[in-house]
Amino acid sequence: MTGKPSKKADERLRDEAARHAYPLIFATISGAHLYGFPSPDSDYDLRGCHVLPMREVLGLEPGRETVESSTTEGGFEVDLVTHDAKKFFMLLLRKNGYVLEQLYSPLVIHTTPEHEELKAIGRGCITRHHCHHYFGFAETQWRLFEREQPRRVKPLLYIYRVLLTGIRLMRTGEVEASLVKLNDEARLSHVDDLIARKLAEPEKSALDDADLAFHRREYERLRAELETATQASALSERPTARPALNDLLVRIRMRPVV
Repeated sequence: MTGKPSKKADERLRDEAARHAYPLIFATISGAHLYGFPSPDSDYDLRGCHVLPMREVLGLEPGRETVESSTTEGGFEVDLVTHDAKKFFMLLLRKNGYVLEQLYSPLVIHTTPEHEELKAIGRGCITRHHCHHYFGFAETQWRLFEREQPRRVKPLLYIYRVLLTGIRLMRTGEVEASLVKLNDEARLSHVDDLIARKLAEPEKSALDDADLAFHRREYERLRAELETATQASALSERPTARPALNDLLVRIRMRPVV
């Protein structure tokens, strides 16, 4: 239930990272494997940060700020997205919860000393305004879930995951994206049941319509809990890490990442 890849999957993901067009600062696993509820047919979401060579930063032909690819080999699907260091750093400064979760994912496929430095600096990017990311994502997912026919387990798990991640972040400043670990603290038995179904059944496992009212109440309760946690949060109003990120970016541009 940890989402940790098998030895074969790990080797395949490391090969995918090694084939990247640019040097990587890091590559980690995101998505259902990070969240702790991959089903047997879940693909792997590989996310990270790359470094454009100086020629492609200064020249007339710009490099690829974002690299995206999707590959399937022997039924093993990998979806890869990485951003150049400057773009990634700017996203960190814009209360973007996705990049925080990618940066601090414990499922590391490729790392460097710069990755460790970035994780230390990234603490200064976390603010109470990250709540807006989690409110917005939860609301969008709930609307999609309500309209869906039949309603699936997966979107509902994403709603619980994002709200509990936001609550934990507001209370502690810690980035925890695993719903399994989050629910060790929240102790919501219905979430454990949903995770068990997701792990055992195909991607499109469906819910009974009779469950909708219960999950709506839970959604509204956790939204209120996130609001309360935000109001009481000791997190900063603004990121403090911009000078340190700027210094790291300049050093990365001036010397190769190994």
